[in-house]
Amino acid sequence: MKTIFTGVVIGVGLSFSAVSADQTGPFASFAGASEAVFSDPHDLEFGPDGMLYVADRAADRVVVMDPDTFEITEIIGEGTLLQPHDVSVGHNNQMYVASAGLHGVVLYDLNQEDRKNEGMLGPFPSTAGTLAHSNGNLYVMASGEGWLYAIDAGRTVVAAEGGLIGAQDVTEAPDGSIWVADQLQRRLVQYTQGLEVMRVLDGPEYGFVGPRYLDFTEDGSLVVADQDAHKITKIDTYSGEVMGVIGDGAPGLGPNLLDDPEGVAVRGMEYFFADSDNNRIVKYVIAMF
Repeated sequence: MKTIFTGVVIGVGLSFSAVSADQTGPFASFAGASEAVFSDPHDLEFGPDGMLYVADRAADRVVVMDPDTFEITEIIGEGTLLQPHDVSVGHNNQMYVASAGLHGVVLYDLNQEDRKNEGMLGPFPSTAGTLAHSNGNLYVMASGEGWLYAIDAGRTVVAAEGGLIGAQDVTEAPDGSIWVADQLQRRLVQYTQGLEVMRVLDGPEYGFVGPRYLDFTEDGSLVVADQDAHKITKIDTYSGEVMGVIGDGAPGLGPNLLDDPEGVAVRGMEYFFADSDNNRIVKYVIAMF
């Protein structure tokens, strides 16, 4: 077993036929956007306080934002979180930040008013994704070497899977399984908690060009930010069908237009996306009648 160094930071599965993404319209309606105050924002996640925690990559920080007003309420790790790509918050209110520039996962205790750096797990070359799973394990995507690691509470690697060079997000489905956005191979991969492959979504019907970060709805639908396709795709994971697409495949600014979208966070009928090259967070909603 490999034990991960802790230090303080200074300064082939099943495939399904599906409706083509080109044949579907938007699955939600534009409901607003933040000002362009970010610098290439990547993934985002809701914290225990209901706020959005945004990995603001090129600004080397995590931004805390009110999802209803788009007001920035806090800045964490200003200038020290080198190229943060992903944020995950565990059940104990520990925040884990995947820092590609530091090649590790940086820890913060959100129970403390003063959000001090609690240390780092690593090295994980070009750390692109991290997941504080409900089973108590931490999953880390070391994009630079193409390995996905499962790490237990004792900070020991208990499972690993390779062949994922350039992969980005790792996220938990409602059933507890693990999903990875394998961007260079233009596919999504589902794993057991022990990192055995369960399923692969990679057909032409999805139109993947560079899937980056993911989130799930309460009913188990998968929402994927495809940076290089400039779109967000919603997929029914039971049937494999594409449920809708936001974005027309070209970079743009405005309703139903995106420029290199990276991150996804879902809250009920509300969807928040990191519209990365427009340096803002956008909100879409599904109307209830």
